[in-house]
Amino acid sequence: MVQSMTRPFLSDYLKRLTDDTGIFQHTKFGIPDRNKGYTSDDNARALIAAVMLYKSRKDAESLNLIRTYLAFIHHAQNEEGSFRNFMDYNRMFIEKTGSEDCLGRCLWALGFTLAESAVPDNLRNTCRYMINQALPRLRSLGSPRAMAYALIGLTSMLETPDALSYSFPYPGKESDDPSFLPRAEIELLVKELAMRLHTQYESNKGNGWHWFENSITYGNAMLPWALLKASNFSHTEQYRQTAKESLDFLASITFSKEGYFKPVGSHGWLERGGEAALYDEQPIEASEMLLACFAAYKILGNHTYLVHASTCYEWFHGRNSLNESLIDAQSGACYDGIHAVGLNLNQGSENIVSYCMAHMVMHHE
Repeated sequence: MVQSMTRPFLSDYLKRLTDDTGIFQHTKFGIPDRNKGYTSDDNARALIAAVMLYKSRKDAESLNLIRTYLAFIHHAQNEEGSFRNFMDYNRMFIEKTGSEDCLGRCLWALGFTLAESAVPDNLRNTCRYMINQALPRLRSLGSPRAMAYALIGLTSMLETPDALSYSFPYPGKESDDPSFLPRAEIELLVKELAMRLHTQYESNKGNGWHWFENSITYGNAMLPWALLKASNFSHTEQYRQTAKESLDFLASITFSKEGYFKPVGSHGWLERGGEAALYDEQPIEASEMLLACFAAYKILGNHTYLVHASTCYEWFHGRNSLNESLIDAQSGACYDGIHAVGLNLNQGSENIVSYCMAHMVMHHE
């Protein structure tokens, strides 16, 4: 049976990677690599993890992390709603606009935070403001993963009764302005983005290939997960079928015959008709597959998906192709992944955040 760390130990490493600006992107082994600075991507993921911790603990420490990560994302947002991604150690963004995926990840984090009633209202109001600013950018998304991240954030909001309710004025607007977070517009966006994902799947599947593209690369589980949430919200059976079929296909590729999770490697990925790259195995893939499978268990009621989620969690603790734990028992950090020659001993933010999400879902949902 997996021996999990205590909850205080779980957040210790998160704090060590976080200064008053945000969470650092990379490390040199266990020390933040200031030369690599920060990203909105990592601060968005860290915000989700911090909200999960706060929901469980209601402690000042987790709340302070939420404030830090939320402030970073607010600083990253451009006036027209997009987000910058890469910031150097001097607190200067080194680009004018980040990727579509960055926009989607920020929407996921903001929607998730807004949907959590335990988060103080003043912070949820900040989320409402930023989401409202970003809404006009969503219809032009072309990246399927960006659409998936955004869908997960938007449906989280719509599933929460008071998420779109607000009682505050903001610059140039009144508190009862119907154009602020318009529910009908958000519902329409969910339908449009879900239909586009479903249509892309229909255009690419065939001959034993049940996927949205001609390759399986990164952030794979987000695609079926997003359609699952969209199907649950809109009661659209075709989205549910596409989500299940694609998630089952991904599972057939990533769960080994020996019974452990083995994500598609980042050095080569998997091209249609080819073989999956064996390495590098990355923690974020185990975490996102866990989240998708756990959601499938709750929505579809099939116990197999809960077993899959547990198997993804056990990947972190040694039930993997290397038979070694990715969790550093001394620091509580998570290693960067599994290489052909063994563990990558760096312990960057993406990995501890991925493990934190996985741990909190499996132990505190």
